[in-house]
Amino acid sequence: ASAIAMEFIPRITRAQVMDMLSSQANLAGYRAVIEGAEAYGKALPMMMTAAGTIAAAKVFIMGVGVAGLQAIATARRLGAVVTATDVRPATKEQVESLGAKFLAVEDDEFKNAQTAGGYAKEMSKEYKAKQAELVSAHIAKQDIVITTALIPGRPAPKLVSAEQVASMRPGSILVDLAIEQGGNVVGAKLNETVVTANGVKILGAANLPGRIATDASALYARNLFALSGLFLNKEGAFAPDFEDEILKAALVTQGGEIVHPSLKTA
Repeated sequence: ASAIAMEFIPRITRAQVMDMLSSQANLAGYRAVIEGAEAYGKALPMMMTAAGTIAAAKVFIMGVGVAGLQAIATARRLGAVVTATDVRPATKEQVESLGAKFLAVEDDEFKNAQTAGGYAKEMSKEYKAKQAELVSAHIAKQDIVITTALIPGRPAPKLVSAEQVASMRPGSILVDLAIEQGGNVVGAKLNETVVTANGVKILGAANLPGRIATDASALYARNLFALSGLFLNKEGAFAPDFEDEILKAALVTQGGEIVHPSLKTA
């Protein structure tokens, strides 16, 4: 028997329709904004009325992958002022194309911070310190912060320190999308809403796509259906070719042996 892990589907053009991580992350990014807006309890867009003006909410997205991009787009549609940060230089143009402002330390390490697979590399302590200093000044002014940063095969990087949380205004919201991998926010707890001493809420909600279950299930089913086509030969008979680059990348066990490189060393 052979086992395949959907999360190991490679990020290549012909595998996009099978990419479960992307289809679910897209929904998670959308839902993170909805959850954050509900917890915030105020309007997101600027409203000018006879009774006075309501200032637009400031939303900061940390990590601009599939989830982060959808979070930016959703927050912008709701009328928030959006900024975003990521260590990968390619994301700057994507962020700005969605009408948000990009925030990052743009040095030589930043320019080489993306792997061939499109993922973020682990950054040096020196870069993290510079980025943290830049983010600290920014985060204190934000109303909603959504963190989405993940590193394949590693615990989620800590992006928001206890000191940064303490610097935020009472009523501010942090939504930690990486909570299932340990979380990006210090103090976040799995499936709990933590209220800090200074009145900041940290939402550690896991499985946000499950809160849009109909769409999440439909997209996942399409991912599986597309993948199932690789198990058939030209005559329609079941004959999986495990030398195919997609199946080979996603293959976890075969013939009673662990064959995936990252799991062999885990």
